[in-house]
Amino acid sequence: MSNNHLSWDEYFMSVANLSSLRSKDPKTKVGACIVNERNHIVGVGYNGFPVGVSDKEFPWERDGDFLDTKYPYVVHAEQNAILNTHAGAYGCRIYTTNFPCHECAKYIIQAGIKEVIYMRENGADENSKAASKRMFEAAGVTVRKMDTVEVVVKRQEGLQL
Repeated sequence: MSNNHLSWDEYFMSVANLSSLRSKDPKTKVGACIVNERNHIVGVGYNGFPVGVSDKEFPWERDGDFLDTKYPYVVHAEQNAILNTHAGAYGCRIYTTNFPCHECAKYIIQAGIKEVIYMRENGADENSKAASKRMFEAAGVTVRKMDTVEVVVKRQEGLQL
């Protein structure tokens, strides 16, 4: 038996990483992958604008007046993964490249997801992280950090990531 294969955690986090590459956000690329108890993927998502909202007409800025930043418009990766599920997320686990913000934590809990596996804690402020952790603990959602998994994508000549 060969030991040079990916573990389930590495595989699903790689899918989350790969999904993050679909994001058009120039600074923050986040991906998520929801998996059921049979290790079947039931949803994936990445951070981006809602369907029909042009990424060329809406801002990707982080600073400035609220309506001139990305914050009121972007749907987070975890939210998109939940919305994209084809079999429901109840009892599932979610792999996400970044620790979920407090808004995503609410969606994760409401969807019935029982475990959150993440790689990085960047992206959310300390109060948001604390609120997420508090809600996850109160709702009985298991949270664990895993080692970084990198995905290398080589594209054909002339195409850029």
